[in-house]
Amino acid sequence: MAASGTGRGRPAHGRAIPWSVVAVLIGLAVAAVAPALTPTLPPGVILAVVLPGLVFEAAFRTELSVLRPAAAGVLLLAIPGVVVVAGVVSIVLAATTALSPVEGFVVGAMVAATDPAAVLSTFRRVRVPERLATTVEMESLVNDGTGIVLFGLALEWIAGGDRSLGGSIGAFVLILVGSTAIGLVAGWMGVLAARRIDIPVLEVALTGLLAYGSYLAATAVGQSGVIATLVAASVFGAGARRSLTARTTDVIDQIWELVAFGLTIGVFLLVGVSIALPTLVHAAGPIAWGIVAILVARAIVVYGLLGGASQLVRRPIPPSWLHVLFWAGLRGAVSVALALSLPADLPNRDLLQAITFGVVLFTLLVQGTTATWVVRRVGAATAGD
Repeated sequence: MAASGTGRGRPAHGRAIPWSVVAVLIGLAVAAVAPALTPTLPPGVILAVVLPGLVFEAAFRTELSVLRPAAAGVLLLAIPGVVVVAGVVSIVLAATTALSPVEGFVVGAMVAATDPAAVLSTFRRVRVPERLATTVEMESLVNDGTGIVLFGLALEWIAGGDRSLGGSIGAFVLILVGSTAIGLVAGWMGVLAARRIDIPVLEVALTGLLAYGSYLAATAVGQSGVIATLVAASVFGAGARRSLTARTTDVIDQIWELVAFGLTIGVFLLVGVSIALPTLVHAAGPIAWGIVAILVARAIVVYGLLGGASQLVRRPIPPSWLHVLFWAGLRGAVSVALALSLPADLPNRDLLQAITFGVVLFTLLVQGTTATWVVRRVGAATAGD
């Protein structure tokens, strides 16, 4: 959600709390007052309905000329950065709780990726430099795919799978490559179709088919649907805009912006109703260590990995941007959906879920409500905000 998600080119709104956080609070209130009204949706359905729409909308509206300068940083944060976060969380939880390192790694995989809906919703209220906005936005989209892949591998380990570490790394790389290939093919097919269609309604329908079709096709063959949709949307956005009329492009942008906003509100309502506050109280200690772990891990990734690497190029990332990237590591619907998908017979399942839910609430209610203040405080906001 390039423009709408980050607030680029828009004035700051007067809301003190982002809509995503308001939706979570409403969901928590519903769960506390009327738990019987809480819907029970399969986590796979949540991911399949929400992620393709959000990912497609953001990637389609992001121009390659804007993404190119931030691409290296995005890949560092979204691939090795996710692995580092999962590893740090595993180490901290294994040292401070009753969880084994493998169980800690499962939690780490669930909370490793920043959530696209959370980040995009939070950064509507403040203007930031385009390169910084793109990095925050695209990281939250790409690392969703890598986080979900890592979660699947972690479940294999905890289930006693006989795949070696080298085999797991190989599987991880193959999924990234395979998913990218599927997205490239789907995106190019979409471009070819757009060149032959001159009916606005069909062109809009084509974008929906591309968003959800690429996701479902990749998932059906054991690949990452998020990565496939991301690549497909990027290819389609770069190629099809040349053949679409300006009016059709505007209609597509407006429709997908409305869809993304509805998905964002709906998914955060579900996040709120999925979290039982009494359970969090009983697991307060492990949750606190989980929060410490993700903050430490995020600092290592942003200041160490990304900040260190940026010193090797001609235009290093300013320290103020690093501060924003550190605090922008929100978790949300994806982490909750993965926690809900844990096998019912998994040892310590309740504790694994509680830690994940607690981390999500902290990032949304603390980081989510103060992110725009941080942007202004560190001097990363652009003139006029």
